[in-house]
Amino acid sequence: MELSLATRTVGEHTVLEVGGEVDVYTAPRLRERLLELIDAGARHVVVDLGRVDFLDSTGLGVLVGALKRLRTADGTFALVCDKEPLLKIFRITALDQVFPLYPTVEAATGANQ
Repeated sequence: MELSLATRTVGEHTVLEVGGEVDVYTAPRLRERLLELIDAGARHVVVDLGRVDFLDSTGLGVLVGALKRLRTADGTFALVCDKEPLLKIFRITALDQVFPLYPTVEAATGANQ
């Protein structure tokens, strides 16, 4: 499965729409894109996982890394996820206590303003 990445701006937020599978093979592309956005000055990043079919520990590591990087830059990082299989992964790993999780991009971008 191919990984798709698309970026758009909603207010002061940079929204990265992710689709496909985020695994050991595709996670480096996701990491690279997130670092590009942060290095370019994005400080309020929302990652939309609405079209992600699979997420493994490598993908989780990339998301944690981006969260840490943004926190040190006084930024915000949120995830949009409404798929129960993915939400279960966040609950099992207790990352639902680490990441702000929202059901929609609108909820994520409105919550940080």
